[in-house]
Amino acid sequence: MNRRNFFKGGSLALLGSSLLSPADVLADVASSNLGKGKTARNIIFLVSDGMSTGTLNMANLMMMRKEGRMSKWLSLYQQDKVKRALMDTASASSLVTDSAAASSSWGGGMRVMNGALNVNADGSFNKPIWQKFKALGKAAGCVTTVPVTHATPAGFCVNSVKRDDQPGIALQYLENGFDVLMGGGLEFFNPDKRKDKQDVFSLFSKKGYKVVKSRQQMMDIPSSSLAPVLGVFHENGLPFSLDLENDEELKKEVPTLAEMTRAAINRLDKNKKGFVLQVEAGKVDWAAHSNDAGALIYDQIAFDNAIRVAMDFAEKSKDTLIIITTDHGNANPGLFYGSKATDNFDRIQKFKHTNDWILNGIDNSYSPSQLIERVEYAQGYAISKDEALLLLKSYQKLDDNGLYNPRHLPFRELAQMQVAYNSVGWGSMDHSADYVELCMFGPGSELLRPFVKNTDIHNLMLKAAGVAVKTV
Repeated sequence: MNRRNFFKGGSLALLGSSLLSPADVLADVASSNLGKGKTARNIIFLVSDGMSTGTLNMANLMMMRKEGRMSKWLSLYQQDKVKRALMDTASASSLVTDSAAASSSWGGGMRVMNGALNVNADGSFNKPIWQKFKALGKAAGCVTTVPVTHATPAGFCVNSVKRDDQPGIALQYLENGFDVLMGGGLEFFNPDKRKDKQDVFSLFSKKGYKVVKSRQQMMDIPSSSLAPVLGVFHENGLPFSLDLENDEELKKEVPTLAEMTRAAINRLDKNKKGFVLQVEAGKVDWAAHSNDAGALIYDQIAFDNAIRVAMDFAEKSKDTLIIITTDHGNANPGLFYGSKATDNFDRIQKFKHTNDWILNGIDNSYSPSQLIERVEYAQGYAISKDEALLLLKSYQKLDDNGLYNPRHLPFRELAQMQVAYNSVGWGSMDHSADYVELCMFGPGSELLRPFVKNTDIHNLMLKAAGVAVKTV
C-alpha cells in the first residue's frame, strides 16, 4: 500500500491555492478578535493520524456501550467547550494528501508535494513552526505511537525532500535541540540498525539528553530534571493499544500515548517562556490502512485518553491552546446496518488482540484448525474452514515489499470476512480527501473559522501565541 505515488499530475497551482487563502480566512479575525483573547503561553497539538469521521464515531460508541461514558473529544462538543471546524486537507500535488504534506501544511504553512517535509516544488524550504517557537525561547516536543522520525512529527520540526529519510531526520532532531522526543523507531537511532552505523543514542546523550528506552525509565525521570528527553521504546511503531493492554511484558516496557503525553507536559512546562507539543496517535492511520477494526478503535480510544491528559492540564493552566484534529481521512470505516449490527459491534468490546497480532503470528505451517483457534482466542468468534483456507493461501508466498503491509498479509481478506462478525465495513485501504474534524480550546481558539484550509492553522498558532507572523 504505497501511498506516495498515486494521483500523479494534475494542476498543482489549482490544488495548492484551492478554497480560501490563509490571509482571507484570518485577516478580519485577527483585526477584530486577536486583542480580545488571552495569549497562549503553550500549545498542545493533538493529531489522530488518518482518522475518518467513522473512526471517531465508533470509538465513542464503544466507550458509551463499554464504559457508559462519552469520549473526551465528543464530550467537548456536547459541553460546548471548544470552537469546532471542518478542515480541507489537500496537498500541493493531490486532493488526497499523505501525512508528510499534511503535517507540513501545519508545520510550514504551505502546501507541499506528497512525500516532502516542508520542501517546495522548487526546492526552497519553509521554516517549521517548532523551530520558530524554539527560536523564541519556548520548549518544543513531539510524542507519537509510530517512529518519532515519522512524517507527522517531522512535519513540525524539520525540512526533508523525502519523508523516508528517517535516519537523517533523527540527526536533524539532534541538530535542532528539541526538548522532548518520544515514540518508536529504534532502528533510526541504534548503530546496529543504521546503514551508517552511527550511534545516534550516544550523540543525544553527549548533548545532554536523558535517553530512555522503557516505560519504567521514562517514569523514573526525576520531576526536577531539566534535561531534554529522548524516549524510543520499540522498533518501528509501538504495539497497537489493544495488543499492548493484553500483554503484561509489553506493558512493562512500552508506555501508552497518555503516559508519554503526561511525561512530556511535565518536562516541557518547566520552561519559563512556555512550550509547544505535538501528540500523535500515528497507529490509528496504520490500523486504517490494514482495515483492522480492533486496532483502529482501541488506538483511537488511547488517543482520547491523551486528549484527557492535555485538557486537564489546559483547564488548570488557563494559558494553553489545545488543538485536536486529524491530518486526513483513511479507509472511511463505519458500523453498517444489519439485524445483528449492535451485537456484532459489541463483540469488539471483548477483543484481546488485533488482526495485526493474528496475521503476523501465522506461518505456512499453520493448519486451518490452528488458524480458527487463533482467531477465536483473539476476538471471540470462529471463522469457517473455507475462510481459514482462503487466508492461509497468502502464506504460500510472502515478501518484504510494501510500506504498511511489507509481508503482504491478507488484511483485506480478513476484514471482508469480519463484516459478518463485527458489522464494520470499509471504503478502501488508503487515504481519503474528506474534510476532517478540527476543534480548539483555550486562548487563540477564537481565531478559528468554521471552515479552514490546513495551512491556515500555521498562522493561527503563531497569532494565538502573540507572534507577529511577518517576524518569524
